Amino acid sequence: MDIIKLKEEQLKLAKKISLEDGFSEINLIAGADQIMVGDSILSVIVVLDAESLKIVDAAHVVQKPKFKYIPGLLAYRESPIMVEAFSKLRRRPDLLFVKGNGILHPRGIGLASHVGLLLDVPTIGVAKKLVLGKEEQEALYIDDKLVGFSLMTREHAKPIYISPGHLISLDSAREVTERFCIGQKMPEPLHIAHRMGAKLKRPLNQEGIEDSGISQKE
Repeated sequence: MDIIKLKEEQLKLAKKISLEDGFSEINLIAGADQIMVGDSILSVIVVLDAESLKIVDAAHVVQKPKFKYIPGLLAYRESPIMVEAFSKLRRRPDLLFVKGNGILHPRGIGLASHVGLLLDVPTIGVAKKLVLGKEEQEALYIDDKLVGFSLMTREHAKPIYISPGHLISLDSAREVTERFCIGQKMPEPLHIAHRMGAKLKRPLNQEGIEDSGISQKE
């Protein structure tokens, strides 16, 4: 594992990220959540009808990551498992919410951006914690470059931090997230994916099961 080369690769990949909308309308909206199950990762993706918000498709996989956790390189650990889960879907979503960051990343390519690039699908990164950047009146900046927004999605709750992943503009990332936050802190596709993941992990009957906080950071 050559960390320097991987960081150089990220810089090259970041140049391929598009901040232009890669969709004309959203009919199917999806959410991807990853949960630690022992030393494995459970990746869950749900696809909802954008109007009714009813589940129309879902897929999950449980795999041991082949890459250890290294700050800033989370995508190399988690994206292969998420991509595998996505490949099991029967219906391709128009946009995918990813629990993690998009361009809100030291080299401009967090988990949501990396996955969007691999799948060629519009993505939005949603995180519960801000571990990088500066916040000014809900706008998030890295070196004076606008990279996302903080959103108060529920009264008395802490904000979430969103950033475009791939094939979506900054303004659209904010508008789409606000559209699908309907009472829960997280956008509905992510809320449902997390809830489904919580149910799926119980029968796995392993000790030390907990939600992957790592996914919230990058």
